[in-house]
Formats: sequence, C-alpha cells, structure tokens
Amino acid sequence: MKPAAEKSEAIEPAVRAILDDVAIHDDGLAFVHNYANWVMALRKLPPKENSRVFIQLAVLAKQYFDAGCNPVAGSLAALARIGLPHLMKETIFIQIAAYRDPQLIPTIDDCISMASDPQRLRFGICNQTDNPADLNKYSRDPRFRIVYVPHGNSKGVCWARWLIQKLYYQNETYTLQLDSHHRFVKGWDEKLISMIKQLQSKGHKKPLITTYAPNFDPLNDPKERTQEATIMKFDAFTPEGAVSFRPLEVTNSTELTQPIPARFYSAHFAFTLGQMCVEVPHDPNYYFDGEEISIGVRAYTHGYDLFHPNEIILWHEYTRNYRTHAHWKDHPSVAPKLNRAAHKRNRILFGMEPNVDHIDFGEYGFGTERTLSEFEQYAGVRFKDRSVQQYTLQDKRAPNPIDDDWVLQVKHFIALPKKIFVENDYELWRVEFHDAFGNSLYREDADKDEIQQLLSTKDDFVAIMRRFVVDTLPVGWVVRPFSASKGWCGSISETISYE
Repeated sequence: MKPAAEKSEAIEPAVRAILDDVAIHDDGLAFVHNYANWVMALRKLPPKENSRVFIQLAVLAKQYFDAGCNPVAGSLAALARIGLPHLMKETIFIQIAAYRDPQLIPTIDDCISMASDPQRLRFGICNQTDNPADLNKYSRDPRFRIVYVPHGNSKGVCWARWLIQKLYYQNETYTLQLDSHHRFVKGWDEKLISMIKQLQSKGHKKPLITTYAPNFDPLNDPKERTQEATIMKFDAFTPEGAVSFRPLEVTNSTELTQPIPARFYSAHFAFTLGQMCVEVPHDPNYYFDGEEISIGVRAYTHGYDLFHPNEIILWHEYTRNYRTHAHWKDHPSVAPKLNRAAHKRNRILFGMEPNVDHIDFGEYGFGTERTLSEFEQYAGVRFKDRSVQQYTLQDKRAPNPIDDDWVLQVKHFIALPKKIFVENDYELWRVEFHDAFGNSLYREDADKDEIQQLLSTKDDFVAIMRRFVVDTLPVGWVVRPFSASKGWCGSISETISYE
C-alpha cells in the first residue's frame, strides 16, 4: 500500500518522477533507482522557488518510515535535506556573558526591539549574579537559554563564554558575541547578515565582522553616543606578552560601501558563521588579557577573514562608571592567579615563553588552513620578539607589505597607592624606564594636569600609563615626584615582570 501523500493529485512533477523511479528488488526491498542522478538534479533546483518539492520529499520520507519501508524513506529524507536547510529561517546565536551587570536587561531589550526579525534571535546567556531572578521575564521565552552562576563561583569572562558555547550552541546560522552593556541600530541583524553575504559573494568563505564598537553612556543615552564607525588599531605589547588595542574612528565611513579588512578581533562585538563556536571555541583557561589576540589569530588560521563593519551596528560602554562590580574586584585573591596562568598559556601559544616545551592545545590551538607566520605577515605583528611594523602603527589597511620596518612598541601601567603622595603642590612626577645597566630608555613626566587627574579618581591607587617605542625591553621604572615647597621627593622604583 502506498503512503497517502503519494496518492495526492497535487504532488509535484519532480517528486512524482522520483517516486516512479522506486525499484523493487527480488528480495522485496525497495530503493530509489538512479539516486545519485537525482541528487545532482535536485542540487540544480533553486530551493526557494521549489520549496514544495523538498517539503513533499520530507513528508513522504516520514510516511515511508511509518510504513516500514526504510530504504526508500532514507533516500527520500536525504534528497529532502538538499533543499530544506536553505528554506529554514536563518538564526543568530547571541552569546552574552554578564557579571553582576545592571545593563544586561536593557541590552537584551534593545537587541530585540531594534532587530529586523526578533524571531531569528537565539540567546545563550551566562548570568554570573547574586540575583538569579534578574532574567525571569525571559524564562518562558523559547529563544532564551540561560545558565545562572553564583558570582562567587565564577572563573571569569572567558570561562563564562566557553560555558555558553558548550551548553547552548545549536547549529544556528550565525553567531554574535557581545558584552552585557550595548545599544543597537535599527535593523542591526539584517545589516550584519547582508555584510556577511556581500563578503561571501566576493570569495571570502568565512567572514568575521568585528570591532571595538563606538562608545555610549547609559547614564546619558542616547545623547552621548559616538556617531562615527570605528576600527581597531594596534596599541602595544603588554609586559605579560598580550597585544592590546584601541578604537579608532573612521571619518569617512558614510562613503564606504563594504566592510574594511581588519587585523584584530574584539570580544565584545564579533559576528560570523555559527560554526565558529565549534571551530574556534573559547579557551576556559584564559581569564581576560590575551583573549582577543588569541581568538583572532586562531580564527585566522582556521580560515576566517577578519573585517570591521563600514557603518555603526551597535554601541558599547567602556568606562564601567555605572557599575560597582567586576570579577577582579570581587575575587582579589583568585583573579591575579588566574590572570598569571592565562598570560603564561598565551605566551606558550604564541611561542613567547622561553625554555618551555610546546603543549597540545587541542581544540584551543591554531587551525591548519593558515599558519601563525602568515598571520604575522598579514597583520604586521610579530610575537616572538614583540615587534610591529610601522605600516601597522600608521593604521594603514591590511594586508601588510613584506619589506616594512619592524619596531618594538610597549605599554606599561605603573600602579601606586595614593596614600604615598602626601604633598598638595606637586609640579611634576618624573616617570622613567631604564635598561639592565640603569641607562634611560624612555622618559615622559606627569605634569600638573595629569597628576590632578590621577589623584582625583575614586580608586585607592593611581595608574600611570606609558606607551612608547624602544630598541630593547626595559627592565624597570622610576617615579620621582617634585613638590614646589619640598623640591625632589623620594623615588619609587620597581623591576618589571614579563610573566
């Protein structure tokens, strides 16, 4: 007896022809004859224009299974799968790792309300909080998959992002990784999907759209939103060996018609194919620093091409002025250990750790489609000697020329307790870096304005930041204040650790 759908007068001609090709063998088993030819023929059919063909094949496959004719059912199901993936709604897996963040709900709400198609969104959220009821409003929404972690049990943002991918990625078409403090432009989802498809049409099989997004202030929004698109620029190598970046406004972004080739990856805004969750998963052994450079280079070696968006897609809050909690503040005894271990792991990954045998990073290592050396040449950043090409420092578009000059640009933070600065009439602070023989490598004093700014913050420490180019890495620094009434005060010095 034939399945009901096969008796229907409305059956599509192509489906009828396939059914007419069912052959019954001497042993009583039935198969689709010329199956390979039907595969080739169906692949030539535009799925959207022939949706009824593939849907009918799927329905028939189910009916043949129910009738116990598994060989025919299996063949029909395989033929249906040729077109059905293209007929299904494109979905976006949105990854948000939040840590005690009051902007989480406003971020989610704006993400949904500003999307062209909110029904295509699928949220994977790790909410590290002391109030699991925060997200109750979404608990019955099938688009949401939420894991609650007591904030005292959290191991940091990279661990939380790893957890989201492991628990909740379900083969969505695309993925968007965010922080938990954003605002969005209208139609952000359609804009990003269009960018991906535009780049794929130009031969980029796996585009990755990412940047340090323009700034907004949740305490004065939307007035304080930056209105220029941004890209990422090289900042410096940190003493621990990670690469830091800064946002850079694109003044002519309205004239651009396609995304901009990029060197670097932003963890707070990364949109690409959903399969990246499997191909380049987050490494739970990282803590904070090193996350972005490792993910970016790993993605590149897995065949992803990095781009910055040519228009504003969303805004990001950078200052943390609106919130009091951060993982490293809440876990002062654990965070430094996690960070040191992560820095060492990052140095080993990039071949920057001397006298350490290579370890097997497994799924958290580099890919095989490109090499680390190819990334270094493309981006103009060389890890082993912590150097960068002038072409990159000048913010010229990637890829880099082969014969450009390499220099060593570093960045150091000097953290000092405020209580040691007892005078109220400082004229300057001498800030100097030196080599192993005490020779000065770089000096940039803090003037009255910088001193006032450093001492006026709410923190118990002052953080003096210096970025500079040198021929060799400094081994130490000296800070010596000068007071109008007391003259030169006592020096503060320290050896720089590169671990």
